[in-house]
Amino acid sequence: MFDTGNTGFMLLATSLVMLMTPGLAFFYGGLVGRKNVLAIMMQSYVSMGVTTIVWWAVGYSLCFSGDFHGVIGNLDQAFLRGLDLNTPYTDAKIPLFVFVAYQMMFAIITPALITGAFANRIRFAAYVVFLVAWLLFVYFPFVHMVWGHGLLQEWGVLDFAGGIVVHATAGMAALASVFFVGRRRVADAGMHSIPLVALGTGLLWFGWYGFNAGSELKVDAITGQAFLNTDIAASFAGPVWMLMAWRFEKNVKFTGLLTGAVAGLATITPCAGYVTPTAAAIIGTVSGVVCYLAVSIKNRLKWDDALDVWGVHGVGGVLGTISVGIFASLAVNGGGFDGLVAGGGASLLFKQTVAVLGASVWAFAFTYGMLFVIDKITPVKVSEADEVAGLDTALHSEQAYDLDAKTI
Repeated sequence: MFDTGNTGFMLLATSLVMLMTPGLAFFYGGLVGRKNVLAIMMQSYVSMGVTTIVWWAVGYSLCFSGDFHGVIGNLDQAFLRGLDLNTPYTDAKIPLFVFVAYQMMFAIITPALITGAFANRIRFAAYVVFLVAWLLFVYFPFVHMVWGHGLLQEWGVLDFAGGIVVHATAGMAALASVFFVGRRRVADAGMHSIPLVALGTGLLWFGWYGFNAGSELKVDAITGQAFLNTDIAASFAGPVWMLMAWRFEKNVKFTGLLTGAVAGLATITPCAGYVTPTAAAIIGTVSGVVCYLAVSIKNRLKWDDALDVWGVHGVGGVLGTISVGIFASLAVNGGGFDGLVAGGGASLLFKQTVAVLGASVWAFAFTYGMLFVIDKITPVKVSEADEVAGLDTALHSEQAYDLDAKTI
């Protein structure tokens, strides 16, 4: 009944995507000051627990069971009702439970991405409420619309591994949260551990092979293509970002290389299984330039997106989704469409652009409104005293480091 090769591969891919959330925690943890390391890492790790519970209870069913006007599923498979170990995911001849677990890992990391934007400013209780509400009203609907035979998928929108579903929605939600909570009242000491950032980048990059190549849901030529494209885009974007920083900031920064690589990974995500390696190189190069400029604009406008979630994931997700409309090719993936370069005209480009802009507007508007409502229930922003003390101590009564000890 089941293809053992596909099943084994998808279990590995699921494990790789799971590893990305701890990788994100290390990445963000290194970028903040020493007094806020545990707080931001905990926001990633708690998603592994809370999101899993929500996914098991209603998330999977709302994404992949039934359909309500093309926007959301139903609750027929809530609590995984009606599924057992022998239920197949027929498209790939794997157990449906493997598909459930794989998609759950995407749900876990997506809201965790947003946390880098409001670093050092959000109360933990408010964050947990935000996490659940954002999954229910932003993430789950777009999973259904794009991957669950909802209205965008039926319209012909392509998103191989999450340019719309993950990066654009998270990035625009991040920007909305920055506008709602405002700037930090206490200047952060800045990144305290570049080695932690490097470790996090390595884990993210490694896990991204499961994120993108695994999105084919089986082992075939497209799986290999998506794997290669993932590496090529990141490998071009990292050095390009580094060169941009060298040109405009007069420094060759390791953090620039790392951030650029992540931008390339985010941008290639929707394209990975639809474009050629040459197109992946172009997409990676352009992402290194565009995402760097987006972060520069953010800095000039003094938007306090602490860890550049909007510039890297939001802009990268939008750019990658539009790039599908330019570079997608039926010669690469017969399940897609030809983009502009392959002679398919502007139809796919139009659909990709409309879809990603619509998703971005909804994610931004709902996130801002949701934070407004949450703030009426429980305060969203921490006090100035808590910011001074650091959230590790103020919210969690723990410390990552002995702050009284002399640094080496």
